[in-house]
Amino acid sequence: MAFVSSAPSSCFTSRNPLSLHPPNRSALRPLHPPPPPRTLRMSTSRRDSYNITLLPGDGIGPEIIAVAVDVLKAAAARHQVSLTFQSAHIGGVAIDNTGVPFPQETLQKCKSAHSILLACIGGPKWDSQPRGNRPETGLLSMRKDLQLFANLRPATVLPQLVDASPLKPHIVSGVDIMVVRELTGDVYFGIPKGLQIDPKTNERVGFNTMIYHAHEIQRIAHLAYQIAEKRGKQLVSVDKANVLDVSQLWRDIVTELSPQYSDVHLSHMYVDNAAMQLIRWPKQFDTILTGNIFGDILSDAASTLVGSLGMLPSACLGDGSGPGVFEPVHGSAPDIAGQDKANPIACVLSAAMLARYDLDRPDIADCIRQAVNDTLDAGFRTGDIMSPGMTLVGCKAMGEALVQRVQQKTTV
Repeated sequence: MAFVSSAPSSCFTSRNPLSLHPPNRSALRPLHPPPPPRTLRMSTSRRDSYNITLLPGDGIGPEIIAVAVDVLKAAAARHQVSLTFQSAHIGGVAIDNTGVPFPQETLQKCKSAHSILLACIGGPKWDSQPRGNRPETGLLSMRKDLQLFANLRPATVLPQLVDASPLKPHIVSGVDIMVVRELTGDVYFGIPKGLQIDPKTNERVGFNTMIYHAHEIQRIAHLAYQIAEKRGKQLVSVDKANVLDVSQLWRDIVTELSPQYSDVHLSHMYVDNAAMQLIRWPKQFDTILTGNIFGDILSDAASTLVGSLGMLPSACLGDGSGPGVFEPVHGSAPDIAGQDKANPIACVLSAAMLARYDLDRPDIADCIRQAVNDTLDAGFRTGDIMSPGMTLVGCKAMGEALVQRVQQKTTV
């Protein structure tokens, strides 16, 4: 199953990066006292009815989100919870219909919802768009406008799919990793950035700025510590402090917060070593904390352990004052769009994360996750996770099997 990656885009600026000088580190002083510890808050209180905004996006997006909605509805009904849905455009389909990848109407629908379920965006159809108006730019705009600073990417190797991993079973069996990635800072958002001509050499130059403010590191670190407390109490912070000043600040602040979480064991790892260790010995990791660009790379590397991007959900969270966005980590796969070949499980598991983190309904989340396990136990497989002796099904049939198992359960 082929997926299209969604690499973020950069914008143009007239500022000259060659005129910038590195700061004097000894002169840096905090302007304000550090903020108090941030807790992982739900965006809404527990209730019996919720409003969810759907962003089907491009390619296989409409197919997989339809399955996720069916499963979410069935699980909610088992717990006497009412769900209403409204749809909006993002990405390439938004460009086609409105001229921009993240229209204001979509933003308003997102802000008015209790939570947001996103499928996937992008595709070669829109590669000729100006860089500032490509589908991926809409994704970055959404994260910024909704103040979603934390990306949670679990990589869990299910026992039914150990053989689907490209690594040996004894390496991946039992792997359960949570990557906590900062989402609104770093080189993806740093200014200045762009493309220009160096006036001294008349040579083309491309540049991005890697930058983090202390409060950005503090808030994501607090969240990672709190997640580690609920998991295996092991936190690895990944940086490149041996060569990057911004990583040294990252390491300093993460370390300063450690005494507030005395039950969590903190260790540090350089990003190049972390990438190697994820493949060499992934079971050493429980919770990984890292910045935007390193997290983008490492979370995709971790996804390889599972065997298919079609199995991996994610959550984008803020401080709890507004809705989060929940989405599979894979791309829009335009080569199989409309062919009923897509694996909807990543989107279904994203809906489970939505129920847990945004709706404060772990009962619904557990119901969905159990249905996924039961369906895999029954041998149903889409093409990307197919193995001998299993039953090959398409996207719709996988959805029907999942809904059936939700409805048939006597206890959830």
